Amino acid sequence: MTATLAPPVRIGRAAVGALGMLAVATGALESVVTPTLPLLQRELDMSPSEGALLSIVLLITGALVTPVAGKLGDRYGGKRILIRLMAVVCVGGLVSALAPNLPVLLLGQVLQGAMVGALPLSFILVRKHLPAGESKVAIGVVSGLFVGGGMAGTLSAGPVAEGLSRHWMFALPTIAVIGSTALVNRLMPHDPPGRSDDAGIDWPGLLLLSGTLVTLMLVLALAPDVASQPLVLGALVLLLAAFAGGWIAVERRATSPMVDLSMLARPAVWKSCVLTFVICVGTSVAVYLVPQLFAVPSDEYGFGASATAIGFFLLPGAVAASLAGPISGIGARRYGSRAVVTAGVVLMVTALIALAAVHTEVWHLVIGKVMIALANGLCVTALVTGTATSVEQGDTGIATSLVLVTRVLGYAVGAQVSGALLTAATPSGSDVPAESAFVTGFAIAAAVTALSLLVTRTMSKGAKE
Repeated sequence: MTATLAPPVRIGRAAVGALGMLAVATGALESVVTPTLPLLQRELDMSPSEGALLSIVLLITGALVTPVAGKLGDRYGGKRILIRLMAVVCVGGLVSALAPNLPVLLLGQVLQGAMVGALPLSFILVRKHLPAGESKVAIGVVSGLFVGGGMAGTLSAGPVAEGLSRHWMFALPTIAVIGSTALVNRLMPHDPPGRSDDAGIDWPGLLLLSGTLVTLMLVLALAPDVASQPLVLGALVLLLAAFAGGWIAVERRATSPMVDLSMLARPAVWKSCVLTFVICVGTSVAVYLVPQLFAVPSDEYGFGASATAIGFFLLPGAVAASLAGPISGIGARRYGSRAVVTAGVVLMVTALIALAAVHTEVWHLVIGKVMIALANGLCVTALVTGTATSVEQGDTGIATSLVLVTRVLGYAVGAQVSGALLTAATPSGSDVPAESAFVTGFAIAAAVTALSLLVTRTMSKGAKE
């Protein structure tokens, strides 16, 4: 009994440093696909729709893994689950590195998605083993290093893929993940398991949501080819409806649902979910289309940029995204969350319209991507914070998980629609889609994002200090 009540072992800078190294490595591994997607599409003979699927599958897996990882961490101990998750990530990285074709690479990305659940577990460990003041600093350091790792991956993926091969751009950060995981295992003390949740994990809900998301992606990917395979697409639409209906039914009856749908009845929550979905649709269109436009040959209407150049062009957007969180927090304290979200939506709509109208110079795309990354960070941070503070403390996890799921759906739908537009606009025998597909994509994203202003007007202003 005495042992169970004893305070957890205090950790030193070495253990926090190991978590920071792990954050850098996972951030780098997570970010290598975006700047090299045109290169991967060429080498693996992927259509734009297949490329869109590759760009989001890691995020989908992460959204499914994160809530389960949290419950398992409470039940069996944060370190134990973190090490096992990272073992899955390492296997995924090696599978991606050795992948000879798209199906194997997709499998590797699915396994790598476990890394999304690792960062919250790192925060749990820091909070358990450090006093409150020091834990806040440590969490900030680990978060910052994860963002820094993402920037390093964005910059290095292109040169590694072009100088060595696409295999090494996955292999090198995976080796770093393996080494940093070993350090965490050695330096981080075990944390005692928490009290078990009698309701357990909502496995049926998890499986049905997985089926819903995967089927939705397949429907969007096959939509451009509806004329050639209408029966297959029709069958997938029916399957999607069955998965979605089954998931809703299971979640409404589950004792401890993965996503508590009754929470959606609360205005603050459903408004945040709607806004998050719409804003992430707009963001993901730019995330997918801008690198594709950079890669279009210069003798057409693009810039013929290499993977290395694309990484440099995307870096300012990554910097803007890292600054958006603190800026959003300051703005919400001073002006309220509604003002921050409204400003972010207006900024994003302006950037998308500008990209649709003018994209003839590299700096047009760079500035547009910076504005969209900043707008997305402003909005999502304010929405997550506003949602978390609008419900009872015990409902925080449920409410924010709803926002997480809608965020993933927004990214997935936006990317797949963008890929479908490019696929439909690519003439037979050509690898270059019509320029009008990019204009249409940016314009649709702007129109959809602008509709969110109808919801922001009804939001609570949010607390100001």
